[in-house]
Amino acid sequence: MIKYFDFEKPIEKIDNKITELGDSNSEDSIKKIDQYNLEKKNLFKKIYSNLNAWQKVQIARHPERPHSIDYINSIFDNFVFLAGDKKFAEDAAIISGIGKIAEKSYIVIGNEKGSSMETRIKHNFGMAKPEGYRKAQRLMFLAEKFNLPIITFIDTAGAFPGKDAEERGQSESIASSISTCLKVKTFIISIIIGEGGSGGAIALATADKVLMLENSIYSVISPEGCSSILWKSSKFVQQAAESLKLTAHDCLHHGIIDEIIEEASGGAHRFKNRQFELVKERIQKNISKLEKISIDQLVKNRNEKFLNITNTN
Repeated sequence: MIKYFDFEKPIEKIDNKITELGDSNSEDSIKKIDQYNLEKKNLFKKIYSNLNAWQKVQIARHPERPHSIDYINSIFDNFVFLAGDKKFAEDAAIISGIGKIAEKSYIVIGNEKGSSMETRIKHNFGMAKPEGYRKAQRLMFLAEKFNLPIITFIDTAGAFPGKDAEERGQSESIASSISTCLKVKTFIISIIIGEGGSGGAIALATADKVLMLENSIYSVISPEGCSSILWKSSKFVQQAAESLKLTAHDCLHHGIIDEIIEEASGGAHRFKNRQFELVKERIQKNISKLEKISIDQLVKNRNEKFLNITNTN
């Protein structure tokens, strides 16, 4: 069952009315259901065309929102998972492997949050440790060796902040991942599909093209963390969300990302298959553009792009 947000209560009421009519085949019931569906469609359009920053934070975190594993399973054919950093361990917070779109092979790397309590614990809620970022680097160099484009899916609140991760070099592994992204000689496309949190996200989102789903967020800190630091209280999360400029439109305006991938009114969690198709189309479209640029020029452009962000924002 889809979870309804507070701002979706009018839609929930309509859905309840439709449910009450059940599977009735009477002409009157069918007519009412059609009317309710039309009313719901118009409500979705009205509500989702006027979302504030905090509402988008809620949507980006929706438990039913598709995760990296869903995009991988739906977009890529013959996918083979690749694991381990060859130094310490396998980190399930980052999933990776090789797959195909229309007979073209790609290296794919993504944060995975999990969709049940069991899988969330297994994937550490998408918060990677050093071995996860080192695995990502290994896959990036593999992509360079075999001249394969890299696709990364970003969906994390941030890197894991635990004592064991810090002892194994968490900050160094994030910095090394960013450095690897900047210098690896192949195409990189990053797609923020949910949360893009702090350095844990940037480690996989330093790319030739950074795309962002319309109702995703990308920020140096969470609204909760910002509220606690600036206002010494958790009561100002909505004000913090607005101040952080973390929405896709904010990020595009400030040159942090390159494109917004639209979502159907109602969010990606309600229209998953449509969202998979849109993301697949954007991947193919952007790869076609990048293939027209020489690798050396591509790497130069990538570095200049991120240096310009730090100089102007």
